[in-house]
Amino acid sequence: MRVSVVGAGLGGLALAQGLRGAGIEAEVFERDPGIGARFQGYRLVLDPDGFQAVRACLPTRWHPLLDEIVMDAAAEQLILDPQLKEIGRLGAGRTGIVVDRQVLRHLLLTGLTVHTDAALTGYHVLADGKVQARFAHRAPATADLLVGADGVNSAVRQVLSPQTTPLDTGVRFVIGRTPLTDEFAGLSKAYGSKITGDGVSLLLGAMRFRTPPKQAAEQLAPEVTLPDIGDYVRWAMILPPNGSLEDLTAQDTVLSRMEGWHPQLRALIEQADPDNSTLLSIRVVQPGERWAASGPVTLLGDAIHATSPTGGNGANTALRDADLLRRLIGADEGRRDLLGAVDAYERQMFEYGTEAVRSSLEKLPAFAPEAKLS
Repeated sequence: MRVSVVGAGLGGLALAQGLRGAGIEAEVFERDPGIGARFQGYRLVLDPDGFQAVRACLPTRWHPLLDEIVMDAAAEQLILDPQLKEIGRLGAGRTGIVVDRQVLRHLLLTGLTVHTDAALTGYHVLADGKVQARFAHRAPATADLLVGADGVNSAVRQVLSPQTTPLDTGVRFVIGRTPLTDEFAGLSKAYGSKITGDGVSLLLGAMRFRTPPKQAAEQLAPEVTLPDIGDYVRWAMILPPNGSLEDLTAQDTVLSRMEGWHPQLRALIEQADPDNSTLLSIRVVQPGERWAASGPVTLLGDAIHATSPTGGNGANTALRDADLLRRLIGADEGRRDLLGAVDAYERQMFEYGTEAVRSSLEKLPAFAPEAKLS
């Protein structure tokens, strides 16, 4: 069996790793000109299901390395004012496993066949039931199954389910990172909390590695090459919907809304890496109605259920997809009845994916009251 995975994000790579472990050939096709061609995000929190999903997709020999490059998450989820005084609570404290997206992505890339500069232009199902994917700058690829793991703007979804389109909530946010030094020790209670003032929300999260990733890989899995990065603070400011950005840089956009804020908060933004600060929009994809019938093409992750980051469940749901699909088509029964396995996957994925999007949108007004939710 051969599977073509379109999209080299966490979900697509986890699926490819899981299939590889099951003895199924998997190729990944990425539209970007290179693996590190664009911003991929920073720290994220995996819930127990998400962490177990990625662990199950990876070779067991890499489990000690995975355990060494993560940290436990424990946050009170307070609401603070710009002077770091507690003014409320967001709800129950959040726990889980914190991982750096870039580091995890490099681990998942190890050993895979990944074709970059491979923008999908379309596909068609052949007479023998296989599917041929077409690309702008490379020869077509034929497989038994085509999986669209290509994000909110999924080219696979545009063909498979053209009625499913992204919803722009109107909310914009700026995200960046700053090295975690002793200077910012006093901000510890703000990690995992929301700092609110002047119509904006600032969210902070610490990434502390048990062992620096590059060093951990050299010690535990020499065949793996991980980025040479240290501990940092991930920060994100959620802006008013459709607010003017005044042609400022990402950092200046944030600082312009922090007049009179606590000096350590301003210093955190001032000392951020300008090359790794960027403006993003919050768009969601709601699964809606399933396509007519299961075939040799399906979708995974943000391509079919993109969530608001305020839900904290986007990566977790994509990894859950990857684990479920690799288990269903990797089993002996799934290999004999591929379409049945895909149908079983889609039935379950639509149910929990729809709930993930709903839950994330339910939490968005706490950070952006004027967000467009439908």
